[in-house]
Amino acid sequence: MSATVRIGTCSFADEGLLKAWYPKGVSTSKARLAYYAERFDTVEIDSTYYRLPDPADTGRWAQRTPPEFVFHVKAHKTMTHHEEADLEQAFGEFRVSIAPLELSGKLRGVLLQYHPRFVKSAEAKAELAGVHALLEPLVPLVEFRHRSWLEEDERADTLAFLEERGLAYVSVDAPPTRASNVLPRVPAATAPVAYVRFHGRNVKTWNIKAERSSDRFNWMYSEEELTEWVEELGRLASEVDEVYAMFNNNRDDFAPRSAQVLRGLLDEAGIAASGGIEPPPREPTLF
Repeated sequence: MSATVRIGTCSFADEGLLKAWYPKGVSTSKARLAYYAERFDTVEIDSTYYRLPDPADTGRWAQRTPPEFVFHVKAHKTMTHHEEADLEQAFGEFRVSIAPLELSGKLRGVLLQYHPRFVKSAEAKAELAGVHALLEPLVPLVEFRHRSWLEEDERADTLAFLEERGLAYVSVDAPPTRASNVLPRVPAATAPVAYVRFHGRNVKTWNIKAERSSDRFNWMYSEEELTEWVEELGRLASEVDEVYAMFNNNRDDFAPRSAQVLRGLLDEAGIAASGGIEPPPREPTLF
């Protein structure tokens, strides 16, 4: 039996969502997460890249979501070459901050989005080889941002290396450019979890210096663009145990709207999917 493609967004509290997606009156973290969880059953928490969360907060995330809800969290910047740090210490402090969420059983993967300076080399591979031990039993989700890892003559070696080390490759949808920090679209899985991140395809804004990430990921996916992924997601679902399709085009409400488009396409294709649909209206009450 094929896996269900679980659709979600990269954050449930981005500024764009607060302004353009949540209805009036849904104004607290508790209310937003409840509203989100009615429409999606998975989310990627990206705020953990900027600062380690209070363990009390990660515990509340678990308490405020349904039993089947799945979280993924982005690694702190000290873990992925964005800031110099002792890696073992950085990973350890990160694990402490997310411990209540992990103990709840709702935390599945840790997104390791490496800095573009993390170029493929023997030293980089040696570092990656130790990541599984630092995160297990969580799934290390590895997203490269330098083309050296996925050039045609390196691609097979990179994917085989990740599979051997128990690391899940993150497939990306990104602008169609040869910039060194943009990887080609290579839908693949190197672990029982397949993970796809949709960054949008705005070539003009990809490398601008912006105060907000939404200025860079300013892209609303069209039906035609997401159709390109339907067959690939179906293939991944037939090969692995879990598939996640996560939208990071975080301008306004572009992410949840794009998610709805993808859900419709998967439904039409007969591919099992969850997330990206509106819940049925609540039954009216007399009082």
